[in-house]
Amino acid sequence: MATFPQAFRLEVPDAALADLKERLGRTRWPDEPPASQPHEAWSTGASLAYMRGLAEYWREGFDWRAAEAKLNAFPQFTARVKGIDLHFIHAPGKRPDAMPLLLSHGWPGSVFEFLRLIPLLQEDFTVVAPSLPGYGLSFAPGQPRFGTEDMAEAFAELMTGVLGYQRYGCQGGDWGASISTVLGHRFAQRVIGIHLNLLIVRRDPKLANDAKYLQQLTHFLREETGYQAIQGTKPQTLAYGLSDSPVGLAAWIVEKFRTWSDCGGNPENAISRDEMLANISLYWFTGAIGSSFWPYYARLHSGWPIPEGGSIGVPMAYAEFPKEILIPPRALAEKTYTDIRRWTVMAKGGHFAALEQPEALAGDVKAFFAPLR
Repeated sequence: MATFPQAFRLEVPDAALADLKERLGRTRWPDEPPASQPHEAWSTGASLAYMRGLAEYWREGFDWRAAEAKLNAFPQFTARVKGIDLHFIHAPGKRPDAMPLLLSHGWPGSVFEFLRLIPLLQEDFTVVAPSLPGYGLSFAPGQPRFGTEDMAEAFAELMTGVLGYQRYGCQGGDWGASISTVLGHRFAQRVIGIHLNLLIVRRDPKLANDAKYLQQLTHFLREETGYQAIQGTKPQTLAYGLSDSPVGLAAWIVEKFRTWSDCGGNPENAISRDEMLANISLYWFTGAIGSSFWPYYARLHSGWPIPEGGSIGVPMAYAEFPKEILIPPRALAEKTYTDIRRWTVMAKGGHFAALEQPEALAGDVKAFFAPLR
């Protein structure tokens, strides 16, 4: 049974900040392949030179209290949902008929992804942005683990059972796209429409009839799925190292910010250093990196979120950012999403659309939902 929302404010203890600074100061750095070896910077993982500079800035220059204040500028709450204390931002819209809009982040993200996006949406929407169960402020040691289908059920309870919204829109990328898709499938009577910046289609080369997409998918499956393999099979083993070493945690996450963004090789061309570190710091202070892996384990051991032959019939929109991890062709998407109303090819941006291109994403969300009011 869900509970009445309780106001929330993030206040990390000073002792936790001092501990982080001390740990960063005694980092034990790894070696990396010498320049004479056939590799390029970042090709085997996070660059040593880059990580040294980032760690120094994290220790001496980054202002966590400023990042914390930006989050605390939004109305935040927790509610008891599905056996956990679920954290969420609940930002009211400016117009009386503002549509409720559920924003769902993914991995390795957090609600910090949405701090520039939410104000751009509030003119038209009342925004509800939860921390995914097991992520950041929706994590406590020993709590149940959630796959994306469980997350969708929890968010449905939050939106209707806790907040009383009988109808609402959904937007998401990464796991947030999966959650939004499951909500559109299981709760079609409540969901006005879903706006995605990642398409949830089966990653089977046999289904990839488009040559460009097949090449993209083949490369991804060969070179970019190592993180999925470990997070989906032995997440607990990985959690020890990343929960104990802040630089280890940062390297694991920053490599994804670089690989998956439209950054031209430098992640800071797409996402600011402070935004990256705010997100990483939240994982560190909450100790939630291990639990954040669970959707990968659940997916690997329970299958695809939409049953074989199933489809989503609610209105759907897709924002195609050019440096997204995978960009399936529309013909493949139409096998899952049967009412595609909008398909926008963006000029710039990658996987972290809310961080990289918040204005473009907000504009597309508004344009999609405007005729559905």
